Amino acid sequence: MKLGIIADTHDQVARTARAVAVLKAEGAEALVHCGDLTGPEVVFECGALPAYFVLGNNDYDEVGIRAAVEAMGGVFLGKGGFVGLAGRRIGVTHGDSAAEVGRLLAAGPDYLLYGHSHEPADDRDGPTRLINPGALHRARAWTVALLDLRADALRYLAVR
Repeated sequence: MKLGIIADTHDQVARTARAVAVLKAEGAEALVHCGDLTGPEVVFECGALPAYFVLGNNDYDEVGIRAAVEAMGGVFLGKGGFVGLAGRRIGVTHGDSAAEVGRLLAAGPDYLLYGHSHEPADDRDGPTRLINPGALHRARAWTVALLDLRADALRYLAVR
């Protein structure tokens, strides 16, 4: 199963639509948004795939974002939570809270997906692979990530 990972869209609705199209074209079967949507409009652009969402430090309209996620049939994880896909346990948070990152890491997931820094990253913390897809706003290059959960293979994709 291929998982699209996106973060820090910051109300860039058209850019988010392009990013989702890139991920779908590369075979993404589901999508995780690691926060800083900024508004509910971005949620609907992610609805082309089964999608999971967390809130970031710029997501002030929690009620609107939650309602949009529910309306498009997505899964709302609040500030952080877990998703099970393809036999893998995946933690998701925005990355702005060290306490939340620590809480999720303590559970020993296969992956921890996060955003916040606007920089792509691929690291390990014990058994957990930590992945940041980059950002679609305030970044040197706009990027998303595609993770093949069965092969444990990660690719960063440019969004133009």
